[in-house]
Amino acid sequence: MSTQVPGSVPTKEISVMATEEEIDDIDQIRLGALKQAIPSSCFQSSKTKSLLYVVRDIIYAGLLVYLALHISMLPTTSLRVLAWLLYSFVQGCVGTGIWILAHECGHGSFSSSKVLNDFVGWTLHSILLVPYFSWKYTHARHHRYTGHIEKDVVFVPEIEGKLKEGNEALLRTLMHHAEETPIWTLLRLVRHQLFGWQIYLLLNATAGEKSLPEGKLRSQGGVQSHFAMFGQLFSSTQRWGVLLSDVGILLTLSTLYLVAGQLGWGLTLLLYVGPYLWVHHWLVAITYLHHTHPTVPYYTDATWTYTKGAISTIDRSCGFLGQHFFHDIIDHHVLHHLFPRIPFYHAEEATRAIRPLLGSHYKEAKNESFIKSLFVTFRNCNVVTERAEGKPGHPQPLYWAR
Repeated sequence: MSTQVPGSVPTKEISVMATEEEIDDIDQIRLGALKQAIPSSCFQSSKTKSLLYVVRDIIYAGLLVYLALHISMLPTTSLRVLAWLLYSFVQGCVGTGIWILAHECGHGSFSSSKVLNDFVGWTLHSILLVPYFSWKYTHARHHRYTGHIEKDVVFVPEIEGKLKEGNEALLRTLMHHAEETPIWTLLRLVRHQLFGWQIYLLLNATAGEKSLPEGKLRSQGGVQSHFAMFGQLFSSTQRWGVLLSDVGILLTLSTLYLVAGQLGWGLTLLLYVGPYLWVHHWLVAITYLHHTHPTVPYYTDATWTYTKGAISTIDRSCGFLGQHFFHDIIDHHVLHHLFPRIPFYHAEEATRAIRPLLGSHYKEAKNESFIKSLFVTFRNCNVVTERAEGKPGHPQPLYWAR
């Protein structure tokens, strides 16, 4: 029996006011049918091609450092300030691409060799002060439970009904200030972009209540840091990987200390900190916008499945930056959540293959300005809620409250 959604269905974003038929129809989409539609070559990774992308990005980074070391030769302070700002931005874009290549390693799509994947991923992420194995373990849970309101690990929203019961003041603040005070939204967004990644690594912020392994609950407390090998985020079999991640961070910090001894702390910080902040701005923005949109629902235990969660992501675009520096990860995220082992350089072909089957459930917002969407989405998507309409006793997805 065919489980394919007819190819004649036009591709569009689903409405916030999705009909019962649309909600039921998504259950007819089968992962096996989607996989069969994708050419088998899309699942094949090339060690050579992947390593060449690493070499390309390392060359970019090295050339930028070489040029930055000559900024002091510019004749005026204004030109030197502009040059450092430009360096930080471009190097941040290159660094984001390097982060994404390590991300490929974490999914096993970099090559067929687990040893090579983990060595390259650990090396690249350590350079960026990212705890590779610790991130890899929790990121796997994000992919396993994408869109699950209790088990997903990133950007899990508050539920309106629960806030009414336990923290109505926060609910009023979120809903009122977001709509009426743009400057408040802007300040929250700046904090979100500057410190969101670090807070997530240190405190496991925005994760769901049941996102911890071995049945533990976040509300039970305990250390929930990506740097704590005996903390609540990891099982006993993962602790050595966490330790190795911490060693990688310490090696990078030690290297920066030695470099500062040669170049001075001022120049070392200019070379590293500006790009570091840009990398994590892009990382937070990309992840947030892939999983947050007025049309993208969240699911409870009663309504969630792996396929529905994976489909409840959204493809976006950042133009040349996304296609060249960010390795097309922004444009093909739906496919990535369905089949994370497909290398990024096959993602476009694989996405074209499954779009007809997904029909109206494939969501994209590629005609929107990426940065404008970040502000608008951050202002409008604050809490999710159960819809009033629907069949009595029929579980519903959770949509963003307006």
